[in-house]
Amino acid sequence: MPLPTPPAAPFSLIHTDTLVIGAGQAGLAAAYYLQQHGVDFRVLDAASTAGHAWDTRYDSLRLFSPAWASGLPGRPWPGNRRRYPTRAETSAYLRDYAAHFAFPIDVSQRVTRLTVAPGQPGYHAHTTAGRTYAARSVIVATGPYTDPKIPAWANQLPAAVAQLPSRDYRRPGQLPGSGPVAVVGSGNSALQIAADIAATGRPVFVAFDEKTPAMPNNQFMWTTLAITGMMRIPRHTAFGRWMMSQPDPVVSGDLARLRQLPAATFIGRATAALPTGAIQGQREASPPLDAVVWATGYRPDYNWLELPILEADGQPRHQRGLTAAPGVAFLGLDWLDSRNSALLNGIGADARRVVQALLQMP
Repeated sequence: MPLPTPPAAPFSLIHTDTLVIGAGQAGLAAAYYLQQHGVDFRVLDAASTAGHAWDTRYDSLRLFSPAWASGLPGRPWPGNRRRYPTRAETSAYLRDYAAHFAFPIDVSQRVTRLTVAPGQPGYHAHTTAGRTYAARSVIVATGPYTDPKIPAWANQLPAAVAQLPSRDYRRPGQLPGSGPVAVVGSGNSALQIAADIAATGRPVFVAFDEKTPAMPNNQFMWTTLAITGMMRIPRHTAFGRWMMSQPDPVVSGDLARLRQLPAATFIGRATAALPTGAIQGQREASPPLDAVVWATGYRPDYNWLELPILEADGQPRHQRGLTAAPGVAFLGLDWLDSRNSALLNGIGADARRVVQALLQMP
């Protein structure tokens, strides 16, 4: 007779009151306020360190706000607070922030499923490392910049043309060949990346929408924004809705400097890919290209959320971060509540409000 099958090992859960998914700036701000309230919580991150997303950005990146306007709650930036911090400085600041407050962060824990806990209140988060966390509340702070938005016609480019989204660009020497490159996009990252490449003398064709507004970026502007509260106007107000409908401006100084680089040619907003390996712009077409950098934006990827809190297009459904799923909230999204919501200097206010709302939940 076959031996009886031994009973399955009991399902092991790691319990906490509140689970924060993501140890970037939004997750760390949430951790600060949870700690201030004495809540039992854990932060999960897919990477091996807090703030890792900044380590993956291009080398020449600088914040668009000065240090004094970019701090997380409870810990100002060190050093000259008028400077615009670099990518490396931002990574170091976030790691220092997490270490200073000794947040309980479980690294290398990519969440693959977030589900309702079976037969009990709360939620289960399952990770690629084989762990399952049980929590009464969950704050999703993975950020809005996960899935690149690349035009459908990009697949018309020949295979010989290297293509990469801006999140994968690091430095000019990474791009293959020595011939022309196109940078497609009408945001600040597109301008910085194009200038980074053009400064080496390599021909860069900038597919930039000429209708994009531009504004200065200096201490006076940030002081004015801070005093007037423009960046904190809620999205649910009439003026907030109008602001949301407007395109984000680029830094006028960056745009002017790029126009002065001899290797940079502006071809207008990109409209198509040509069989020759060129990009067609509204003004003119580029020559056949060696590479294209797509700085055309991102959409969030929440396919791991097995909860009814997403729109048909995958966008989060929420009210100022709070969702219809009791105890589940988002943080760090563009216009979660205001223009400030996805910026370092604005996440603290959203985190404080969302944490307080979750603590008041029955």
